[in-house]
Amino acid sequence: MRAFREAVEAQDMDAVEALLAEDVVFTSPVVFKPYPGKAITAAILHAVARVFEDFRYVREIGDPDGSDHALVFAARVGDRELTGCDFIHVNEAGLIDELTVMVRPLSGAQALQAAMAAQFETIAKEAEARLG
Repeated sequence: MRAFREAVEAQDMDAVEALLAEDVVFTSPVVFKPYPGKAITAAILHAVARVFEDFRYVREIGDPDGSDHALVFAARVGDRELTGCDFIHVNEAGLIDELTVMVRPLSGAQALQAAMAAQFETIAKEAEARLG
């Protein structure tokens, strides 16, 4: 999804948020349950933008006019390099209604989990502010 990729690469998180459907479901590589809703997904993506360093997309897979896309990325969390993929599904309105992230290697996923855990309080407050 070109618009999502361009917004992420430009670090324009407001534009990223505008691409999310209200009923979007975010599935994280480091927690066992999905996060439903635009407010929590946007807050998580803002936190990810704070945590990832040297983030860059390296490949885009999928039909540009289709509803399923895969964006392969590379990044760093602290001293851990990682690669991953954003699996994106868009609804009939062209908004993201599913966003699943996968990362590797395990040491990179563990570094990401620790960094995101440190963001948990901020994520919760940001999600609450978006709802209210």
